[in-house]
Amino acid sequence: MHKCKILGNFIPKSLHFMKRYHSQKQLSIAEFAMPFETRLNPNNRWVLLSQVIPWDEFAALYYRNFPSQRGAPTKDARMVLGVVIIKHMLKLDDRGVIEIIQENPYMQYFLGLKGFTDKPVFDASLLVYIRKRVDLSVFESLTDTLIKRGLKITSTGADSETKNSQENPDSEDGPTHPTSAGSNNKGKLQLDATVADADIKYPTDLDLLNESRVKAEELIDILCRQMGITDKPRTYRKVARKEYLHVSKMKRKPEKALRRALRLQINYLKRDIGIIYRLVEGSKEGNLPFDRHQMKYFFVIQHVLEQQETMFRSGTNSCEDRIVSIHQPHVRPIVRGKAKAKVEFGAKINVSLQEGYARIDRFDWNAYNEGVDLPSQVERYKALTGHYPELVQVDKIYLNRFNRAWLKERGIRHTGEPLGRKPQPTAKTAYQKRKERKESAERNQIEGKFGQAKNGYSLNHIRARLSSTSMSWIAAIIFVMNLIRYTRDFVVSFWGWLMENALRIKEQIIATFTISQRNLGVM
Repeated sequence: MHKCKILGNFIPKSLHFMKRYHSQKQLSIAEFAMPFETRLNPNNRWVLLSQVIPWDEFAALYYRNFPSQRGAPTKDARMVLGVVIIKHMLKLDDRGVIEIIQENPYMQYFLGLKGFTDKPVFDASLLVYIRKRVDLSVFESLTDTLIKRGLKITSTGADSETKNSQENPDSEDGPTHPTSAGSNNKGKLQLDATVADADIKYPTDLDLLNESRVKAEELIDILCRQMGITDKPRTYRKVARKEYLHVSKMKRKPEKALRRALRLQINYLKRDIGIIYRLVEGSKEGNLPFDRHQMKYFFVIQHVLEQQETMFRSGTNSCEDRIVSIHQPHVRPIVRGKAKAKVEFGAKINVSLQEGYARIDRFDWNAYNEGVDLPSQVERYKALTGHYPELVQVDKIYLNRFNRAWLKERGIRHTGEPLGRKPQPTAKTAYQKRKERKESAERNQIEGKFGQAKNGYSLNHIRARLSSTSMSWIAAIIFVMNLIRYTRDFVVSFWGWLMENALRIKEQIIATFTISQRNLGVM
């Protein structure tokens, strides 16, 4: 093992060659070179945030994903993670985040630069490559590390609150009476699922067929250009577009007119695909001269034609693995019955929340029953904390008979009502009623976390085009949210420690001053 020291952390020899990250103490405000003889404000949010984030620990996790000794060295870990943090905190696109960093000295200080520069930190297109390499598993590791550090900070306060509740039976939480099976259980775990909507146009059958037809016409033009064909086959593109616009511009589309428009677009698309195959068969090579992206579109539009033709003939509006976007064929419709949107288009994520820190436990583009994930989510909680939770706060879909029995075996309480016939009402103390209301209301914290992610960080507007990059985009948003939470907990914990020890520190300073004065013969 070759030892290359990074603030006490040692890395393998295979990773040494690509290290552009030189760990060192955070530059002081005065050391950061600024133009025009100015100085950075120490109270700026980026300056404060840079001093809280555990950069070295994150860098070690980041470099584990680059074990190969081939190719160009990777970018500095702090710079990459810093750009991702800025991007999602400010809801910027790839070009926008590079431009704003180029203009802002505080952000450059946050990235670890030695001084202000008017040059871009790297090309905006590199962010796409970063999202391909820094995938969901990387952000899961970063998130787990951040959660462990955050739980250490909050554990002192939580332990003190538990001790006070046990000593004070009249407190809001009341006394705790753990069962023998769950005597070592601690903490609360909230579970729920949501959909991270992809940035796609709302799909309709007519629009999808029209887009497929236009793409097929583009592929025909590419084939004719590559094969040197000047007399292009007749595709009826002007007529097809006219027929599409005639119906699409209607405010209220009659069923008969819509069916006719769908039938025409299906026939036009079928004709165009047939033309492509005839051109290829007539060529000398007999192979499709498309690149990887063109070949992808060619197979996608054929799949769209097959699905739309099947639904048209059967008179239905659904089919298995239905494609809703030719540009993002991995996106699927997910029916959840929400008041705002009964059908959502994006990735379904199952999230667990503990002490305000969120974690993605399952990611899928297809709809699934999140209730079956409860045991695995609870086990992840135990792997992260070393013990089971004392309480699991979930909605009805999680509390089937199997999950209820599984939780009971491990002494874990839940907030759901009993199954079957309602039991006879029993007399409850004021404390029991207050506790039930509080625990039931606490489950809304995870709903608030989803609202924060969607409204504050655009989780409902994922603009990545590929499946892998979309996963990285979503995981980065969750990571940034946890980072903001960690920063708040760190500051609160620091000021709490300072206030608790202020008197002791004052006494030590006075004692030290008195001793020094005596040694000097002043007193």
